[in-house]
Amino acid sequence: MSTVEGDEEWVGEIVDTVEPRPIVESIERFEGRIWSIRSDTVDFAGHRAVRDVQQHLGAVAVIAIDAQDRVLLIRQYRHPVAMTLFEPPAGLLDVAGETPHATAVRELAEESGYEAATWHVLVDFLTSPGGSSEVIRVYLARNLREIDEGRPHTGEAEEAHLPRAWVDLDEAKDLVLAGRVGSPTAVCGILAAWASRLGGWASIRPVDEAWPARDTVVLHERVNPTRSPLST
Repeated sequence: MSTVEGDEEWVGEIVDTVEPRPIVESIERFEGRIWSIRSDTVDFAGHRAVRDVQQHLGAVAVIAIDAQDRVLLIRQYRHPVAMTLFEPPAGLLDVAGETPHATAVRELAEESGYEAATWHVLVDFLTSPGGSSEVIRVYLARNLREIDEGRPHTGEAEEAHLPRAWVDLDEAKDLVLAGRVGSPTAVCGILAAWASRLGGWASIRPVDEAWPARDTVVLHERVNPTRSPLST
């Protein structure tokens, strides 16, 4: 940390750290199906401020790449933004006893009809840490095979019809940078995959590697208590 009192120049290590501030009071504002919202009165070294927190379940996404270096995207309607987006297969961490990797395997099958023989962690990110506790882990899936019986139709409404698109990884990177593809899982996942491939995939990690951000939001009770499988 900085060695000078009040200094605005950081001189320590560049790494995210866990430094929770004391919560003086917490008021539940909204309890929803996927997330809840509460207002915390936080003590910032004697100064108190109210911060609204969206308590999210967390999620995983899958950047699936075939032998031709094409990325698998699905086209899905997203009501909050009134848009249909191209996204990688993804899903909430809402099944009791299911590891994040197992969730990713299931979501790839349910949303695309594919399975993969090779899995790695590609990138982790916080969707909107200024207001939400949502953490997302993006997996890299390779050596793909189409499931014999096809995609199991387990979804409804916007999940009932999910057209697939195979996009060359270089083209997918260009689509992101041109603002034509804007889903956060697509932006982070595609750019991470493009950069990792450029480095010979040296940055990819084992599927069972620790997920500190997820552990932190769980430990500090930032996960929606009404839907979280962690509370069952």
